[in-house]
Amino acid sequence: MGAEQTTAGDPIPSNCELIEVRVAELRQLFNAMDASPFRERDLDPDAEDLIVGWGREAPHGSTLALLVDLDRAPGLADEPAALRDAIHGFFTHRAQVARRRLRQLLGIGRISLLVGLVFLTAAVGLGDFVASAMKGQRLGELLREGFVICGWVAMWRPLEILLYGWWPIRTEARLYDRLSAMPVRIAYRGTAEPGAWRRDWPAVPPMQTTRQKSPQRPSPLRSGDEKLAGTVTLPERGPIASATIDATVPELESNASMPKL
Repeated sequence: MGAEQTTAGDPIPSNCELIEVRVAELRQLFNAMDASPFRERDLDPDAEDLIVGWGREAPHGSTLALLVDLDRAPGLADEPAALRDAIHGFFTHRAQVARRRLRQLLGIGRISLLVGLVFLTAAVGLGDFVASAMKGQRLGELLREGFVICGWVAMWRPLEILLYGWWPIRTEARLYDRLSAMPVRIAYRGTAEPGAWRRDWPAVPPMQTTRQKSPQRPSPLRSGDEKLAGTVTLPERGPIASATIDATVPELESNASMPKL
């Protein structure tokens, strides 16, 4: 079959940076521990690291595109659009989180700058007071220089935030913006067994892919329920050391309500 018959999804530009991911099923791209529906679920950490790392290594300003090599045959007609919406939603949320972190960091930087300036002013004033009180002594000059150094050390954190700490987060948010708008296309290889798409997302409802039913265990009957159900109450097993064997069992066999062994 030609490429037009084995691929589906968004058209990929010819001059873009293509990110290729190969999986056996589409649900392998998502975090299995996340109980959210697939369209709101986080990507698998390995898949996220691969996509983000590839996008980070791409040339600055280049157009990104994602090609998912899928082992199975095509399934539902809307699965390329569902996959695109899920991936775009995930990276859009990541961009919002990164910008929220940036705002919080800049807020901490402004508060730290105010605190640092107050401390620096107090340290310089205290150093001048000590130097004037110990005028002509070498110890007074040493104390004055020590207070000044402490004041400038207090300015290290706000200066580090406002000069260097904010731009890596902004770069990360811009990368997430590019990933949230990239074309997504699926290439079907058809190497899996026929009908494998019926067990994969989005053909399988989210409840069936996120939860596995555990076998039900019979619950112990209460004394009140035993009489209603017509069952026989077995005596509780005591300690092994106190267990005895009674050779006289005719009374049990004569009882019609007891099943014969």
